[in-house]
Amino acid sequence: MRIVFMGTPDYAAVTLQKLIDEKYDIAAVFAQPDKPVGRKQILTPPETKVLAQKYDIPVYQPKTLRDGEAYKVLKELNPDAIVVVAYGKILPKEILDLPKYGCINGHASLLPKLRGSAPIQWAIVNGERHTGVTTQLMDEGIDTGDILETAITEIGVDETAEELFDRLAPLSADLMISTLRKAEQGVLNPVKQDEDDATYAPIIKKEMAHLDFNKTVDEICNAVRGFYSWPCAYCFINGKRIKVIKAKKANLTAQECGVVIDSNNKLVISCKGGSVELITVQPEGAKIMSASQMLNGHAISKGTVVE
Repeated sequence: MRIVFMGTPDYAAVTLQKLIDEKYDIAAVFAQPDKPVGRKQILTPPETKVLAQKYDIPVYQPKTLRDGEAYKVLKELNPDAIVVVAYGKILPKEILDLPKYGCINGHASLLPKLRGSAPIQWAIVNGERHTGVTTQLMDEGIDTGDILETAITEIGVDETAEELFDRLAPLSADLMISTLRKAEQGVLNPVKQDEDDATYAPIIKKEMAHLDFNKTVDEICNAVRGFYSWPCAYCFINGKRIKVIKAKKANLTAQECGVVIDSNNKLVISCKGGSVELITVQPEGAKIMSASQMLNGHAISKGTVVE
């Protein structure tokens, strides 16, 4: 089977590597343009581009797919299937209709739940106990096409989004191989999505990770896990921004939410119906440390309001 692969980040590169290992004929890789990274804004290629160049696979990085140029390239490449994983661009109908087996997307949720760009993070933030990956036949909507196959996994009690990314990437790669084999055999059974069950996982913005201590301890801990390692949950104490790397349920209570109720070698903050202990933090301009280490260097008074 001749394939064009469309994907950008390291998550997508896992599927690309699997396709290479399984000896698929990869005609080209489409990825997002190189982007400036870090404080020095060094122009950096995406992981899929780096991997493709390692295997001498042609790489295309169009800024848009809607000017007809990408379509011309794809028509010339003549793929049997276009495999899409975390590409970051919407494919126009003329491209969707081009391959024999269609455009097959590997999505990191159990569709129709968590359509959109950040399903792994929102699965944890929303307190889901299970998630998984789906292969689907793409249409003009965002993750709305017919479901081809799914694989389910349990979300660990303390699992972070970063850890879940690492687990789902190979699961998605294996499922894609299964789907492509069944496509060649003609044994796939596409199933339409139930729109009544659809939920969404919108793109994450930094301000979404600002902790709200008017929420329950479970909601706060889910946010800490779900927003790790980017953008990372945070709050403000005494005007200083503090990233929260790890937190857990505490046993203290207070009438008012968002108040420090224990700062004696540990940092406990009241919230709706209980309290949460900040275990690992990163104060503004400092390295990651335990909350007790932070308190040793910068005492925080009991009764301090957390913003």
